[in-house]
Amino acid sequence: MKVDDFDFDLPPERIADRPAIPRETAKLLCVEDSITDNLVSDLPDLLKAGDLLVFNDTKVIPARLRGMRRGAKVEVTLHKNVSADSWHAFAKPAKKLKPSDIITFSDDFTALVTEKRGGGEVALAFSVSGPELMEKLLVYGEIPLPPYISSLRAVDDRDLTDYQTIFAKDEGAVAAPTAGLHFTDDLMSKFMSKGIDTVTLTLHVGAGTFLPVKVEDTLDHKMHSEIGIISPEAAEKINKCKSAGGRIVSVGTTSLRLLESACDNDGCIHPFDGETDIFITPGYRFKAVDLLITNFHLPKSTLFMLVSAFSGLEKMHDAYQHAIEGEYRFYSYGDCSLLYPGS
Repeated sequence: MKVDDFDFDLPPERIADRPAIPRETAKLLCVEDSITDNLVSDLPDLLKAGDLLVFNDTKVIPARLRGMRRGAKVEVTLHKNVSADSWHAFAKPAKKLKPSDIITFSDDFTALVTEKRGGGEVALAFSVSGPELMEKLLVYGEIPLPPYISSLRAVDDRDLTDYQTIFAKDEGAVAAPTAGLHFTDDLMSKFMSKGIDTVTLTLHVGAGTFLPVKVEDTLDHKMHSEIGIISPEAAEKINKCKSAGGRIVSVGTTSLRLLESACDNDGCIHPFDGETDIFITPGYRFKAVDLLITNFHLPKSTLFMLVSAFSGLEKMHDAYQHAIEGEYRFYSYGDCSLLYPGS
């Protein structure tokens, strides 16, 4: 399909730079046969007993670093962990970096450029590894807010908690699974009282999620891979729900992409521990997920392509126009939607 098919006009004032407070007061657009306006706090009444909410428990790390290379400033955003001391990262400016260059972040914290990978991407080997590397990131790094937020304001202490879900425990993401940002402990208690169960998986969201699609046809786009884990216990719980006639409700496109990666053609979820670069566009046959809770995505993005595959391109264009006219707040800190599969 043509990438331009997924374009739409978004007024800049519709981009949220802070989340709703309390989180569950965010608007929720329900997209089924008709389009209706709700709040996230309405979700326990919109779902059914026996449904299973699937959350991503990845934790965002302070993955943006600013350093010096031969007297020149360099900014790197880590996006994929390769080993205890090595990451792939996007660098600015990348053009002047060369293999064997050393980027200095502090007297005792440096990174060696081991490879230039194209598209502004480099491979880095740090001077420290494992837990010590994470300690250095906590000191010298910052939360890598998406460019559409960081261009509006500077990162501050509020983002340390605002850009983290209540499920976050497995460190490794450089972007939040933003649909999960709307959930609170109080809301989770209401799900339990309604007989709606939950389970977690892990997909470490990479900075590649923000990269623009630079080709004209979706067939020519190459997705960056991300690391995901579904435990045997989680897979068993999901399959039991499906067998009992319950619905799998994916909280976020990250959860959906991992579920679909781990699902066979018969709809059975298998334990998963590895990389996925699944790219979902209209025409894809969904095997694992029955409902999708997700924020509003950028025009011509891989995520708008995914939701268009799930609910239908025309339906999603109509839904987004409704959201724009209804003054919904877009993107990572914005409102969200409950999507039903298209016919």
